[in-house]
Amino acid sequence: MSEIPAKATAHQEPAGRIVWQSSPPGSIYDYIKVASFSIGPDGLVDQWSDRAERIFGIRAQNVLGRDPIEAFVPGHLRERGHRKMAEILDGKEWTGVLPVRLPAPRAGDSAAAAPGTEPVTTRTAPDDPPAAATREGVAEIYVMPTRTEAGDRAAVCIVVDVRTLRSIESGLAASEAIFGQSPIGFLVFGPDLRIQRANQRFASVFGGHAEAHRGRAAEDYLPPREADRLSAALRRVLDTGDPVNDLQLAGPATDPGERRHWSVNLYRVHDGAGRPLGVAAIGTDVTRRDAAAREAAHARRNLALLNDAASRIGTSLDLDTTARELLDVTVPAFCDLASVDLYQALLEGDEAPQSLWGQSTADGGRVGADLRRVAFSSAVADTPFSPGIGDEAGRPGTAPVPVNSVHHYAPGSPCATALRTARAQNVEGSTGLVHSTLAVPLVARDTVVGLVKFSRTKGSEPFSERDRALATELAARTAVCIDNARLYRREHERALILQRSLLPPGAPEASGLDIACRYLPGNAATEVGGDWFDVIELPGHRTALVIGDVMGRGLRAAVAMGELRTAVRTLALLDLEPAEVLSHLDEIARGLGAPARGPGSQQSTRAALQNRDADLSEVYLATCVYAVYDAVTRRVTFANAGHLPPVVVEPGEPGEPALLLDVPPGLPLGVGGEPFEEVEVELPEGALLALYTDGLVESRDQTLDDGLSAFRAALTGPELPLEDVCDHVLSTLDTHHGEDDIALLMARVQGLPAGNVGDWTLPREPRSVGRARELARTQLEGWGLDALVDTVELLVSELVTNALRYGEGEIRLRLLLDRTLVCEVWDAGLVQPRRRRARDTDEGGRGLQLVGLLSASWGARRTPRGKTVWFELALPDGGEAPDPTEALLSLF
Repeated sequence: MSEIPAKATAHQEPAGRIVWQSSPPGSIYDYIKVASFSIGPDGLVDQWSDRAERIFGIRAQNVLGRDPIEAFVPGHLRERGHRKMAEILDGKEWTGVLPVRLPAPRAGDSAAAAPGTEPVTTRTAPDDPPAAATREGVAEIYVMPTRTEAGDRAAVCIVVDVRTLRSIESGLAASEAIFGQSPIGFLVFGPDLRIQRANQRFASVFGGHAEAHRGRAAEDYLPPREADRLSAALRRVLDTGDPVNDLQLAGPATDPGERRHWSVNLYRVHDGAGRPLGVAAIGTDVTRRDAAAREAAHARRNLALLNDAASRIGTSLDLDTTARELLDVTVPAFCDLASVDLYQALLEGDEAPQSLWGQSTADGGRVGADLRRVAFSSAVADTPFSPGIGDEAGRPGTAPVPVNSVHHYAPGSPCATALRTARAQNVEGSTGLVHSTLAVPLVARDTVVGLVKFSRTKGSEPFSERDRALATELAARTAVCIDNARLYRREHERALILQRSLLPPGAPEASGLDIACRYLPGNAATEVGGDWFDVIELPGHRTALVIGDVMGRGLRAAVAMGELRTAVRTLALLDLEPAEVLSHLDEIARGLGAPARGPGSQQSTRAALQNRDADLSEVYLATCVYAVYDAVTRRVTFANAGHLPPVVVEPGEPGEPALLLDVPPGLPLGVGGEPFEEVEVELPEGALLALYTDGLVESRDQTLDDGLSAFRAALTGPELPLEDVCDHVLSTLDTHHGEDDIALLMARVQGLPAGNVGDWTLPREPRSVGRARELARTQLEGWGLDALVDTVELLVSELVTNALRYGEGEIRLRLLLDRTLVCEVWDAGLVQPRRRRARDTDEGGRGLQLVGLLSASWGARRTPRGKTVWFELALPDGGEAPDPTEALLSLF
């Protein structure tokens, strides 16, 4: 009996002649394990094929002449197997599935065997017990009766490994299901890179039936560039066997104008012998995924841009800096060109928003108000200004607008519309290299403060609605920062005006004193604080030196300081004693802290005091030193309200230590309840007096005692100009500027020379009037002030006469020459002179009127032993002195 050929195919010739030929590699037999053998009339194996030898692992010499039932069938089935074998030899066909012992594959054997076959394993006898190299298997056996040449009954057996067959069947079914029912495109390209098979999903995208795509190539579906990329990838996979994953392709689909994106995976397929058959391609439509990815990328970019804007815009309270920060963020990250325009009226401090819009026009637009170009930025090389961004939206013939220039937009233009409606506008058309522009108003607190324009050049994507929303958000954030900067500048200017109005000039002058001062507010942003100092000229060439510190910082403390300083100046002009001045200031400070109330009962007053005690934050507390210096005697009278003691450096050898004056501290202003004490100190010529606030000597890192010691040491040293001494103190001490306000007032004593003082005592008798005129004339002639003799004689006569008529005790006449001439008449009377208007028929009452007409200023003050009436005259500068005769005539 001949064996069925393992690899044979039949070819039908045109003439009907059948030619048998060997089947090509990759036949189905390479996958299905099929073997054949024959059984002779005696029921023993008489033929054993090579495939049976490979599948069962038993060589022919070990199985020929053996009983197949004993060789292959398990022991508990052998009896039934013998019955079946008898039936077969009687001529009955049989097909069935039997468990058999098959050789187990061993490591290393598969490499030597053909694909789909088992390695040969030699056994000495078929009935040997199963070794480690065997396994239980299931075989489908086809037994077909046959006859020998002698006519005896025999059988031919075909054996198929059922497990392998079932695996192939399930694999084919799964492959067909995947290929035919897959929701993604599935293709198989042949070696010629043309489609051999396509599934229905692919056909649904590109139209037609799946069979209609057979034989087509990549260029039939994709643009040339994309088709070349796919063909190159197919050829590379076919040649190398290396798969290609996530090849991104783009091209049109069935819908006109629609463009889709695919992700394609390529891998090579082989036949049973391992030879390449072609390339399988799996294509997934990722159009939506790419769109979502682009949306996510845009969202990430926008969020990053907004985050960058939040951290970089508004870092300073400067208008120009804030505008430039917006452009630094957006160019080139968002646009290629950008500019910022602000209303000129706002920059100048105009607070009326309606003034920004101009006047209405007939077409509903607005006559453009002036704007100033405050910032411009360009990412285009060698393009500092560009048409379309620097001018009116690309109007022909318009010139770019330079930075810091003032311009306006024409009514009805997109930019003017954006300003009028407070909404972003797209600027249509393109000019030069600009092809897309957004005009976005800067809106803060419902007020348009300016306009920002973003432009993109050719080659960039035009602005979308998403970009428009982002630009509006960026402009809104910037507008708030710009408005904050504008408000800050306005408040800062007001605060500076307030502070400068409350402090004395930079170089105050005083008789007999050389003055230098420094003021450093703790709040560097507003430059206002609660510390203050003052230099007030008093009659008789005396000077009041004041330094104080309102508890707290900022504008509130500055307002309280201003009120107290104004009160000090008012009280000083009354020429009160220092202790009396502080007592009045204490009452004023307590009034500042109490809530305003109208006339009412005691109960309302007590309630107000309870409220003040309950809320100490509304109480104005301040420390203050008030000192009065007399240039004639070089004596200083101090009164202290809880302030640090003055420091004096006496003249002498270099290195003389500075002294803290023992001035009773008293209670701060606003506390009340205790009187203030006075201390009088005579200072030598050239002595240095320093008044200061605690910000100079006290900080979180330095105790008060250490700060005072350092301050005294800084004042000790060689004698320097006062301005240099101030600079040396501030640079030497660790002032920690910013923690508290610092005020420093320094004065060097330069007493009035004895030759500039005329002092006489006159008896209380009528002839003293003439004596006073004679003394004054002689003194003025000695000083070379002959031009003032007549005026002084007349005024001295009036004051001495009043002292004789209304005063008491001896009369003292004093003339003081410094920057002005001062005349004083002292007596022991307590009645203050009062100026009145005399009638035409009155013989007297015109003396003080005459003093007021001829003198630069005059007044009266109390003294410990009576009163002093004085007048002051300016020194002649080459002009004529006022004529007393004319003054006398004017009184009638």
